[in-house]
Amino acid sequence: QLLRILDDGAADLEESLYLCRWFVKHGYTEVVCTSHRTRLYPNTAETVEQAVAALQQELDSQGIALHLTPSLEYRIIPETWRPDRLLTWQGNHLLVELPLKNPAKMGSLVPEDEIRLLVEEGYQPVLAHPERYLWATPADYDRWHAAGALFQRNIGSVEGFYGSPAAERARYLLKKGWYSLLGSDLHNRRYADFFDGILK
Repeated sequence: QLLRILDDGAADLEESLYLCRWFVKHGYTEVVCTSHRTRLYPNTAETVEQAVAALQQELDSQGIALHLTPSLEYRIIPETWRPDRLLTWQGNHLLVELPLKNPAKMGSLVPEDEIRLLVEEGYQPVLAHPERYLWATPADYDRWHAAGALFQRNIGSVEGFYGSPAAERARYLLKKGWYSLLGSDLHNRRYADFFDGILK
């Protein structure tokens, strides 16, 4: 099988190629592929590298000018946190996320402590879509930022793709000036169609 389905992203090779062409259409030449590492999707560095290499080979064979970099979005939960090998991008950047709705899923793990440890180990933690953690308070954002995390906003957050509460939080973090990166979160064609309207 050419394409291994890793999580809730593209459902098959055809959709993967559609999304890759979408990036090229909007002027992108490189994409960091950040599959989930969660309890439901316990992906490893090896499985992601293999899948991305297979898709890159298909892109090259079809003349689609897009370079793929394998990585992972690591959820800070006891079941899957701190595997043997962490997949980074741009040298030491590491994408991490917290539970979207229930912080109790982190157990005894404290986000700012884990962020600080990563920094001490030479990583640059990037906190994925903090606007979508609906349990987070301004004090939480302060602690995570002070601990050394960069914040990554999703395309569509401000425009309401993830709901009004996430949009309000995204505007708050934009006003604070704390976003350093913008992620596509491009899971499927529905996302691509919505984002086309934003990026026109």
